[in-house]
Amino acid sequence: MTHLQAGLSPETLEKARLELNENPDTLHQDIQEVRDMVITRPDIGFLRTDDAFILRFLRARKFQHFEAFRLLAQYFEYRQQNLDMFKSFKATDPGIKQALKDGFPGGLANLDHYGRKILVLFAANWDQSRYTLVDILRAILLSLEAMIEDPELQVNGFVLIIDWSNFTFKQASKLTPSMLRLAIEGLQDSFPARFGGIHFVNQPWYIHALYTVIRPFLKEKTRKRIFLHGNNLNSLHQLIHPEILPSEFGGMLPPYDMGTWARTLLDHEYDDDSEYSVDSYNTSAKEVEKDLSPKSMKRSQSVVDPGVLKRMDKNEEENMQPLLSLD
Repeated sequence: MTHLQAGLSPETLEKARLELNENPDTLHQDIQEVRDMVITRPDIGFLRTDDAFILRFLRARKFQHFEAFRLLAQYFEYRQQNLDMFKSFKATDPGIKQALKDGFPGGLANLDHYGRKILVLFAANWDQSRYTLVDILRAILLSLEAMIEDPELQVNGFVLIIDWSNFTFKQASKLTPSMLRLAIEGLQDSFPARFGGIHFVNQPWYIHALYTVIRPFLKEKTRKRIFLHGNNLNSLHQLIHPEILPSEFGGMLPPYDMGTWARTLLDHEYDDDSEYSVDSYNTSAKEVEKDLSPKSMKRSQSVVDPGVLKRMDKNEEENMQPLLSLD
């Protein structure tokens, strides 16, 4: 075991060997091979290329050198293409702070039975008058940056549960193709995290319809890890034990405290509220909508027209079969 593996338990070391092809005897060579590829992309500013940083990308791509480098390049390219998102990229930034305090994201105290960190989002908590969807994405990315420092989570990964209870049609109308593209590029294509499952619960018919639109743009591996449970919490409990879930998800623990993770990041500055409105964000919502990144998804013109959604039968959700994939 090298010093780069010092933070791993014996069980996680074995998991890294078996599932990720991590070999302590070739670890430094693996890292150097990825680092040597940096010269092939002079258009990207690689702000970090130290061993520990490159290692998280190798783990995220099961030590496939080229795929790890591609992810590393996309990580920095995403930040170059969306500079406004990463200005004042810290927990005390007013927009990020407001999102964090409303539980975007939340993190459960207990890991699941695979050692994965369980992140939770309560979608209806979004207060459109106080912060933007971009602020929510920034808060999620900032939180992942903090969490991925833990080598155990680099190997074991994350699980995400999104509760859509009381998420209104008006709120859903803000989930535009360009906003969704920004999130997909930032989370699926540009971040070195392993997501073992993304669980939708209590989703209304229009969220199900929206997912149908974006599904073709998700990688096959991502699609296999998305579970639409609806109101069937029993199917959620088959994958995540209710003993570690709060009562909102039919679990045995007390209701989730939305400020739990925010207090971890903000510490003594949690209660220091400064005035902030969505208008104070230096990139207006209209500017964000114009062009979130030069990279565009194929068929990005596919738009969920609110008029079309309104004409859909609101009872359609009852007829939709849950898209469960017990991979």
